[in-house]
Formats: sequence, C-alpha cells, structure tokens
Amino acid sequence: MAEEKKTKKLSIFLRIVIALLIILVLIVGVAFFYVKGKLDKIQRVELPSDEDLGITETTAQNLTGYRNIAIFGVDSRSDDYGVGNRSDCIIIASINNDTGAIKLISVYRDTYVNIEGHGLDKITHAYSFGEAPLAIKTLNTNLDLNINEFVTVNFDSVAEAVDQLGGVQLTITSDEIKYINEYIDATSRITGKTSSHITQPGTYTVDGVQAVSYSRIRYTDGGDYKRTERMRTVIEAMFSKLKTKSITEINSFADKILPHVYTNISATDILAMVPSMSKYKVTESIGWPYDTKGKTMDRWYGIPVTLESNVTQLHKEAFGEEDYTPSDTVKSISANIVKKTGYTK
Repeated sequence: MAEEKKTKKLSIFLRIVIALLIILVLIVGVAFFYVKGKLDKIQRVELPSDEDLGITETTAQNLTGYRNIAIFGVDSRSDDYGVGNRSDCIIIASINNDTGAIKLISVYRDTYVNIEGHGLDKITHAYSFGEAPLAIKTLNTNLDLNINEFVTVNFDSVAEAVDQLGGVQLTITSDEIKYINEYIDATSRITGKTSSHITQPGTYTVDGVQAVSYSRIRYTDGGDYKRTERMRTVIEAMFSKLKTKSITEINSFADKILPHVYTNISATDILAMVPSMSKYKVTESIGWPYDTKGKTMDRWYGIPVTLESNVTQLHKEAFGEEDYTPSDTVKSISANIVKKTGYTK
C-alpha cells in the first residue's frame, strides 16, 4: 500500500515535471519562431563553397579557433548591394570562439592587391567587380583567411541604426570640426534625414547622420587610414550601445534595421550566437596593412610593403601565430606587387 502511494506520488510528480517541460518548450518555441520571423526579414544570399572562396585546407586548419566575418560598407544609397557598388568600408570582425574576444581588422580601401580576373588593383574594387563572393575571395587569397560569412550595409542603414539606438557617443576633435559639417550636409541629402552642425570640439551623443559623417571624414592627418579608424570607432560605439538596450528596444531596432541588411548568415546561425552574447567584447582594433607606401600609377594606390610581411604580422597579432609563414599564393602576389611597383622593405 505504501509502495502504491509512493508510486502514485511519483507519477503525479512526473506529470507536473512533464507539464512544466511542455510549457517551457512551447514558450521557447514561440520565442524562437517570433525571433526567427524577424531575422527572416534580412536580405539573404548564398555563397559558393569554401574552396571557391579561396579558403585552403591549411588556412581552415590554422584558423579553426576563429570565426572571421567580413563587414562591407558600400557606397550604395538604396538597398542595392550588387555589382557596381564599391566597398568604401572593409572590416573583418574576428571572433575568438573560446573567449568571445572580437578584434576589428580594417582593410584600407586603396590597398593594392590581386583581384581574381582583374589583376592588381584597389581592394575596394573587388566588391564592385563581383559582389561579396569576389570581395571575400580577395581577402582570403591575399591575407590567408578563412572568411565564409559577410554582412553588407550602406550609409542609409547605418544612419538609421544609430538613430534607432538613440545616438552614440563620439569625441570630435578640432581637426575633424573643419570637415564634419560639410559631410553632415551631404549625408542629410543622401539619407533624407535632417541633422544639425557641430561647431565645437568635444564629446557628443551624435545622431545617425552625424555618426556617418564622422566616419566619412578623410582629409585630416592620417587620410584614409584615420577614416578607417573612425569607422571602427562608430561600430564599437554602436555595439556598446546595443548591449545596454532592453528586449523591447532591441525588438524595435530589429524591425527597422534587419530589412536593410544583406548577408549569407542564416537566422538559425544568428540565434545560435545569442546565448554567448554577453561574453562578446571588442578588445582590439587593427588597421591593415601595417606598412604601406603611396604610389600614383594610373591612379593612387596604397602599396603594402610588402604584402608577405604584412600578412605575417597580421597572423601574429590577430591570431597569435608567432612563427607564421604565408602561403605560396601570398608570396607570389607579394612578388608581383614588388615587380610592378619596385617597393620593397
């Protein structure tokens, strides 16, 4: 009799547990499909195989612990991310899978590299020639990387994203004040958004137009290199601000921004990253190439001096490969650049 009561109590307990599990599964399921429904608003595209993207078995093995995602900011002013749009901003978000540390690697747009089918040219033209697949292959073959994921945005979407976040905090220097207001006027015309001028140096909570304008300044000391650094600064500020938002605010942000994002990352893959969101942190910003010289040929180019040594340094600093030896492909491209420009160490 006692055993029967014990069995009955156990049976009731199991039913309660099962009921709770069913409720939990239903809640999680509803939440999953709700969030996935939002992520499905993203403009998605499929990429070729890793081999067709220029990823070798050796590189894939060497960089197993890193997820490298290419971020392209194109000069399109509408949701057209196809051929003909140059990538004014090229940033590699390198995520350490174990620690969640993110290094932002900016690749200078005028860097002289080999673009398959087009020879030596500015890396910014790769996206224009062949969209994301060719731009990614150019990065992989010239830098020995394993990129097979990307995100593309334009000026409009960045301005809208900053506005949806309630602005981001940036420090504007006296040198930048000289140029930022001209860019504010131009960006306002492009985006159709109104904004105000910034007349004094200082730290401000800037709106979307002002943030984009800040990132476009290229006439201060440092030129395009400093401009690329400003782009990284804006991305870091946006990432930090997003992490402070509530679920409701992130929900509203997603509704506005996701339809303007072009990527091959699936909704399921994005959802899989959510549980680790708290450990992700931008720890370092790198500008690449490290050593360059300008050279005017048919136009001005930033020549990596040399490509081989710059790739070696990148793998040492970004991926901890102390004794890295670049691939034969990188060595060959590097030799061709030296032959064409005469620039060596």
